[in-house]
Amino acid sequence: MQKSSDVSGMSQTNVFPFDNSYARLPERFYARVHPTHVAAPRLIRVNAPLARQLGLDPERLASPEGVAILSGNDVPTNADPIAMAYAGHQFGGFTPQLGDGRAILLGEVVDRDGARRDIHFKGSGPTPFSRNGDGRAALGPVLREYIISEAMAAFGIPTTRTLAAVATGEKVQRETMLPGAVLTRVAASHIRVGTFQFFAARQDIEGLRILADYSIARHYPESKDASNPYRAFLDAVITRQADLIAEWLLVGFIHGVMNTDNMTITGETIDYGPCAFMDAYDPQTVYSSNDRRGRYAYANQPVMAHWDLARLAEALLPLLSEDENDAMKEAQDAMEAFGPRFEAAYKMGLVRKLGLRDMQPKNVALAQDLLDRMAQNAADFTLTFRGLCTAVADAHDDAAVRTLFKDPTAYDAWAPLWRQRIAAEVFDPQACAAAMRQTNPAFIPRNHLVEEAISAAVHDGNLGSFESLLAVLSQPYQDQPEFERYAAPPRPDQVVHQTFCGT
Repeated sequence: MQKSSDVSGMSQTNVFPFDNSYARLPERFYARVHPTHVAAPRLIRVNAPLARQLGLDPERLASPEGVAILSGNDVPTNADPIAMAYAGHQFGGFTPQLGDGRAILLGEVVDRDGARRDIHFKGSGPTPFSRNGDGRAALGPVLREYIISEAMAAFGIPTTRTLAAVATGEKVQRETMLPGAVLTRVAASHIRVGTFQFFAARQDIEGLRILADYSIARHYPESKDASNPYRAFLDAVITRQADLIAEWLLVGFIHGVMNTDNMTITGETIDYGPCAFMDAYDPQTVYSSNDRRGRYAYANQPVMAHWDLARLAEALLPLLSEDENDAMKEAQDAMEAFGPRFEAAYKMGLVRKLGLRDMQPKNVALAQDLLDRMAQNAADFTLTFRGLCTAVADAHDDAAVRTLFKDPTAYDAWAPLWRQRIAAEVFDPQACAAAMRQTNPAFIPRNHLVEEAISAAVHDGNLGSFESLLAVLSQPYQDQPEFERYAAPPRPDQVVHQTFCGT
């Protein structure tokens, strides 16, 4: 291992108080690599609140010293940069070695709450896992991840976060030449289902056990004292992922690339490539240009999460029991819990979006009836539910909701049934409306607005739209009349039909 003091250009400052643990695992878990130098780094943005939560100084990060680090031109003291090894099923096909092809885990910090967080670069140059790729990121995808990951955090949905974005002053070749950038991502960790598959595919049981023990100690310490710690670990991951997918659906989010290398064991949303939020509600919505068969369509996400988790269960079989039949039973029993857990989380969230409190069959059926009518009438997902927050207190406010439906009578037939259920459960309509506003966002990162912000930044060097969109999305549950256009659905000429990965 190369010592920090031997690395050319390495800073001897302590901008990041690193306390690295993953880099102390055996060397087959990663490749040691340093970020590639860039020509003219320029700060786009530092996420000051997140920096402070991490115990970092945002002003220092925004200084020339900090920008040199965030661009990869300088490696701070106590960093131990590595590219993590993992495998993965990509659109159903298994690749035994993927790994961080354009990303580097710079190190780990312990935040103000005592939680360990990864500091991770995207677009920092090639690694041994790059597979002939350039290891770089274009500015557009970096801004996209910044916007959407921070919106998800504001929704209260588990997610990786963006600490900073830096322009590199260099071009990257995609369909055309585009400005390059480096994104600094923060996560509880970057261990994925595919990380376990990497060792299972090699029949490296020792490596598999080391990884599982590390994951339990870092993320699920309560599993250590279970009668079968590895089964308890699997149960915990399944629970977190079931809850996460339910939260995605409840805000109309479509990940787009739910490959096993994009599913974390911590239950955080990760890798915001061709992701998007629905405008008009349609369960079969697909945005990813790579998803030609709709594998990861909106409504398929629970099924695909179950499929991905089954791959984790398969990888863990040697640890679940020495007896093959017993191991299979443990895995199958664990997987059977996903469906009920997801259904409970999703249905409870859905009835709460309607202002109801009980997950009884009548309420669930009422919610599903509304969704069916929305799908048949191309009603905007976000605006319909947000409109109900006002309509719940006064039937005269139905007008704003019914006009979202191609055939407004479809809503007219549903609304009286909803009000009957509200009357049976709710004593204070105003309190109900306030509660609904905390579960039905007024603002989402609408695709046309994200594209507008990216286009202005990439083609005109104008970050004004990017900054405005971030500001609005930092308070997605608050009415912000001065930003009304950010809540509006796209005009027909603004509709975004496809999103792209960026690699």
